[in-house]
Order: sequence, then structure tokens, then C-alpha cells
Amino acid sequence: MQFWANIKKIFYKLEIMDKKDLEILEILQKNASISMAELAESVHLSVTPCWRRVQKMQEEGVIQAQVTLCDPVKLNLGLTVMVALKAARHNETWMQKFISGVRDIPEIVEILRMSGDIDYLLKVHVPDMAGFDQVYKKLVRVADLQDVSSSFVMEVIKSTTALPLDYVQLKK
Repeated sequence: MQFWANIKKIFYKLEIMDKKDLEILEILQKNASISMAELAESVHLSVTPCWRRVQKMQEEGVIQAQVTLCDPVKLNLGLTVMVALKAARHNETWMQKFISGVRDIPEIVEILRMSGDIDYLLKVHVPDMAGFDQVYKKLVRVADLQDVSSSFVMEVIKSTTALPLDYVQLKK
């Protein structure tokens, strides 16, 4: 019930955005380090109103964080592994144990709970196969697993953190 209330709240907040907000988001998703003066000029606003719009989107959670994206290869993390997991049990105790354990493994950069044949999909960055073996050993100690299946990324065709903005409902 709380989930749907949160979704409704998110969509309500998105409805109060306008085209100028979308322009700001489009630019910030590409370069969050842009100065406020440059951002304001790019969207044809003065600095203070532009800053207020950014602040409002941060307060509402539309903008969750501003981060630095690093090249994994240049950080000696050239092997990316997608790990599909099936839970041994489906109960709250197992799930909490699993989640708290995998969150503490720094090589796991993304954890997705899935529908369908697998329960969780993990994205892991490691230097090499020996590095992945260490992560695998940590992973199987976290909680009982029914199945672990790993796929090794051979080539990244597309990788972006920018979300499409075409679906945002603008205020009327």
C-alpha cells in the first residue's frame, strides 16, 4: 500500500514540472558539474530562478544525487559480471539477511530484485576472474542460495545514467 502511495506522490510532483525544468534536467544529466551561471544561460534564465528550480527538484527527490562517474577499466576493474540469483527461501528474514550482506560487498554496484525466473540480478565490477571468485565466495556466505548464474560482459554497447525525460507529465 505504501509503495503505491509513494508512486502517486512521485507522479504528482512530476506534474508540477514544466519544460524549463526538463531542459535543466537534460543538461544536468549530461554534466552535473556545470556552473549555475552556465546552466542558467543555457536555459535562458537568470541564475537565481534557475538555482531555485534545481533546489526544488533536489528537495522533491527528482534529483537524487550528483556524482562523479569513473571509468572502471582505468580503475583496474575491467571485468564486469552480471550475476543472476535464485533465493533458497522467500521470506522476510532471508531477504533482510541477503540484502544487508550484499550491500556490504563493494564490488557489487547494482542490486535489482526481479520478477520471473530469477530473484536478484547483481552487477559486479572486478579486476579479473580471481577477483570475481573472491566476490562469489563472499556472496555464497551471505545467505542460502538456490542457484547462482554468472555472465561476463564482453562489450558495453551503451551505458548511461541519463533517464529519458519524454514521459514526464508537465503541468498544464
